[in-house]
Amino acid sequence: MASAKFSAASLPAHATPHPMANPGYGKRSAPDQHPRTNHDFAALPPREAAIAAYIDRLPDGADISVKTLAKQLPYGQCALRTALNNLQRAGHLRRGREHLTSSSGTALWITRSWFSRTARDDTWWAAFTRGDVPKEPPPDGPPRQTRSRAHILLAALGRDAPALSLSAAECAMLAPLVAEWYARGATDTDVQRALTNGLPTPVHHPAALIRSRLTTKLPPEPARARPPLRILECAKCGVPGRPEALPGGICGACRGERAPDGYPAPLQASAIHAHAAEIRAAMSQRRRERTPA
Repeated sequence: MASAKFSAASLPAHATPHPMANPGYGKRSAPDQHPRTNHDFAALPPREAAIAAYIDRLPDGADISVKTLAKQLPYGQCALRTALNNLQRAGHLRRGREHLTSSSGTALWITRSWFSRTARDDTWWAAFTRGDVPKEPPPDGPPRQTRSRAHILLAALGRDAPALSLSAAECAMLAPLVAEWYARGATDTDVQRALTNGLPTPVHHPAALIRSRLTTKLPPEPARARPPLRILECAKCGVPGRPEALPGGICGACRGERAPDGYPAPLQASAIHAHAAEIRAAMSQRRRERTPA
């Protein structure tokens, strides 16, 4: 199986940047993706791997509609439409709409195309639609022994305030307290200011002083914003539905499933538009018949 790197390398280079969609639209990256590697899309067929690798490297807001991609990639619109549907089945892409409120207070439904370098199953996408993104374990492999952001800040305190020099063991012990500040929206500057301003002279126990300040000056938890309302749409017909009714991003009607006995089969989007046009035409004809000559 060709790797994503090899497949992406077969795509032509473009002198002009990829077009961006209208503000608020275009590609949206799914959260909590694994770090990029040369084998992210190796399980996909070469064409799908190449297209996925190309989309993955586009910035958020890029126009990833079939028409725009056809102008940038060596594939026709029909092939691209099929490839994007295959990416949905593989868990890398979902299409839908998100309910947002503009700065002026106007409520809007924005068309979204969510892309994930990390393949997600239907359960993950359903949770994402509800605004409840499940945490995943890290990929297989030996864990890297790296110092956390909180540990680095504590270790560097002694440079600016020698009285607050800490040992490695003390940094490791106090790092969870600093991490709680970060979780509440504090910046490195906020933490440093809280720990270094107004120090007593002399400082007899740096670790004890830092623990006390991290505890007593801990900022309040920020108000949690409500997750945006999201709905997914069938990749083929565009009919909106619950995530559970769109496995692989495809509705039951497009998969060829029959509705349960006693329930009418869902109408395709094209049929709905046709019925609406017939109703409008009939109403227009009735108004003309009622108008005196």
